Amino acid sequence: MKLNLRILEISGTWEPNDAERRAAWELYVELVTRISVVPLRAEEGLLREALSSLYSLFATTRDVLRRHGPAVAEPKRNGQYNFGYLAVAMLNFGIRPLLASWHPTLEDWENQRPANLSRREHEHAWPQADELRTALQDTRRILTAYADLLASACGVPNLLEAVPTTE
Repeated sequence: MKLNLRILEISGTWEPNDAERRAAWELYVELVTRISVVPLRAEEGLLREALSSLYSLFATTRDVLRRHGPAVAEPKRNGQYNFGYLAVAMLNFGIRPLLASWHPTLEDWENQRPANLSRREHEHAWPQADELRTALQDTRRILTAYADLLASACGVPNLLEAVPTTE
């Protein structure tokens, strides 16, 4: 399988083994059922929930890697990638930069919430809310590329096509 995640400057090939296909399916299901790849519209949800959902992918991915063991990270011939490498790259280069920047920034704003405002009202009043939504959209594009790759590795159709987008 030809692999091109240009957005993270990862390109090459990946021929998944059976363990990698099973792990890819698990991670694929996690990605396509979260805010991580489904757009968060301005009137929906909370930015905090979106960041928490992305953060939880770290524990989920670690769990998938542990359960499937070394077979998902075996070195491959001709410099091919493996699921382990791709999963860790997704976390460290696709998600971590967003969380490292925006988690503390949003937390600082949340800590200033007056008692008479709901979390939603306070978040909507945040001057940086649109900027974070744009950053989430950029991360969504990265994770959608990963989801497409995982679907292809599993030999399944793109389940995201069932999700209407605003793009």
